[in-house]
Amino acid sequence: MHSWLFPTRSEDLENSTSGRNFPNNQLNQSLSIGPRICYFKIVMSKNIESHLSEDRVFKPSKEFSKKARIKSMAQYKRMYRESIDKPGVFWAREAKELVWQKKWTKALDWKAPYAKWFVGGKLNVCESCVDQHLTNGRANKAAIIWEGEPGENRTLTYRQLHREICNFSNVLLAKGIKPKDRVMIYMPMTPEAVIAMLACARIGAVHSVIFGGFSADSIVDRLEDCKAKAIITSDGGYRRGGVVHLKKNVDDALKKYKEVETVIVHQRIGKEEAPVKMRRDRDFWWHEEAAKVTSTHEAKAFDSEHPLFILYTSGSTGKPKGILHTTGGYLTGTYTTCKYIFDMQEDDVYWCTADVGWITGHSYITYGPLANGVTQVMYEGAPNHPDFGRFWDIVEKYSVSIFYTAPTAIRAFIKAGNHFPESRDLSSLRLLGTVGEPINPEAWMWYHETIGGSKCPIVDTWWQTETGAIMISPLPGCTPTKPGTATLPFFGVDASILDETGQECGSNEGGKLVIRKPWPSMLRTIYGDKKRYRDTYWNDYLGMYTAGDGARTDKEGNFWIVGRLDDVLNVSGHRLGTAEVESALVAHKIVAEAAVVGRPHEIKGQGVVAFVTVKGDSKTSDSLAKELRNHVGKVIGAIAKPDEIYFAPALPKTRSGKIMRRLLKELVATGEVSGNITTLEDHQVIKDLQAQLKK
Repeated sequence: MHSWLFPTRSEDLENSTSGRNFPNNQLNQSLSIGPRICYFKIVMSKNIESHLSEDRVFKPSKEFSKKARIKSMAQYKRMYRESIDKPGVFWAREAKELVWQKKWTKALDWKAPYAKWFVGGKLNVCESCVDQHLTNGRANKAAIIWEGEPGENRTLTYRQLHREICNFSNVLLAKGIKPKDRVMIYMPMTPEAVIAMLACARIGAVHSVIFGGFSADSIVDRLEDCKAKAIITSDGGYRRGGVVHLKKNVDDALKKYKEVETVIVHQRIGKEEAPVKMRRDRDFWWHEEAAKVTSTHEAKAFDSEHPLFILYTSGSTGKPKGILHTTGGYLTGTYTTCKYIFDMQEDDVYWCTADVGWITGHSYITYGPLANGVTQVMYEGAPNHPDFGRFWDIVEKYSVSIFYTAPTAIRAFIKAGNHFPESRDLSSLRLLGTVGEPINPEAWMWYHETIGGSKCPIVDTWWQTETGAIMISPLPGCTPTKPGTATLPFFGVDASILDETGQECGSNEGGKLVIRKPWPSMLRTIYGDKKRYRDTYWNDYLGMYTAGDGARTDKEGNFWIVGRLDDVLNVSGHRLGTAEVESALVAHKIVAEAAVVGRPHEIKGQGVVAFVTVKGDSKTSDSLAKELRNHVGKVIGAIAKPDEIYFAPALPKTRSGKIMRRLLKELVATGEVSGNITTLEDHQVIKDLQAQLKK
């Protein structure tokens, strides 16, 4: 606990330091008080404070529960207890549902912070994701239904997908790619991206997918770190009606990093719209190389701890972290979470709107769903092209039954207006999911009522690139849900919330979210940097993984994520999570989306700055800003009232939909932005905000 002395004017003290705003109602007078100057002591709270409450509870329908894999809370509690008390027994049973060429001798070898799962076991990931479905009745079942942004579509059955993967595996082998060689993938959202990933896995190469929104410099950073031998890319991809020239970015990167031996280019666009330069003996067209090899390939087994992929965190500052995941444990985690959390059934049509360049696209497009033998939709482009009806057109067209998207997308849909979803037939939906960041309760309610027709359970999932698979989430057939909470830990996840001293926080006391025991899909290290791995994730508490998120539990034990610890605000001695202030703003009937950051404040330590986007064509004004400040004060308390509110038509987001709060922090502090902005969806947003701040 720390304390500071700050000078202030007496009227400021009166307005901002009422007893309810200070811990233990403490105000300390200074030894000398001038005519209009006094001094007060701010006492820092050691925990993140929570002021929001949510009493709305939604239980699964009897009809849904009857057909679900997990049908009751009693069943969940029984399985959860076994998974914590006997993790080896529990996870061995789940892993047995995958295809193993050699069974393991030991389920878990744990020497913190290093875990080995299914020790001695051997498997080929591709056999569980594709090959097995050729003999279990799914050979002619649609595996991927793909739609390009311009509107073209095609379907790959499991048999066709298998043939394409085998063919491309032979292409890679012909180019000299060996097990453990690193292969970088930089592609649009086409089936070929999934094919490339699974072909790498099939031959034991380690793939590292780079999101198609990253720049040439970002490619160089990742190449230098992982020393990739080959790059798989496309001439380009479509985004909001325009062409993203991917091969050109690769060419620019390879001017700086010259160690790549092979570049394989898939022709997505064509020579007229996306002309490319092909360097002799380095660059090869995918279709030409595919014609030279067969489409038969025998899958060889690799050790359970064989490296599967390296995925770099975007790294707003500093060197990106190469998160390393291995084979057996990762696949077990993604398979099991898909099976239970999305309650995948044989006739489901599943759609995750993420990009394969992010962990969500790895776990819940490429690996988990295919291992479950589900039919899934892939879409190449933006959610608002040609308008905000595109997603709902796709749901209606392909009778999507499970829909998994980001809260930021949901809030954008709210802003666009209800007429888009209400003019489409969404009756095929039976389950909704959210991913990426905490969902505001009112956005949750809109999703539930407008998209789900008040009948679809919502699985609000918390997890990370590092965790590999979902860690905290409802189970749709049994978990009572509250808007805004990820509810309860998944099987095998021993989650807790600790204060700075390592003591477990009480109900509604915020602290650091930790995982106390290993889980199968956990990262194994940061590639090439074991020290950074230990320092980043395992140094706060002995033998425990620190997630970097603040959280709290309510009296029912539900977990509420209150934001990244880096985003926690210290306002007059109070530690406030930005997620709660944002949710309070979004609860106002006119607000579609909000982002909250802190700025230095000479009185309070940090002031609260809010950026607000309103619904539809709603008018903004100084009186509305005042109304929103008072609204936050009513919902949370005076301490959380924004000092400044800026209205903006849009917020700075990555192409994956995450709000780039780092940029907002820089803007309010300096008026400028720096660092990595290559994933920014729309650079005009920054210019518009800068103009707002200058007014």
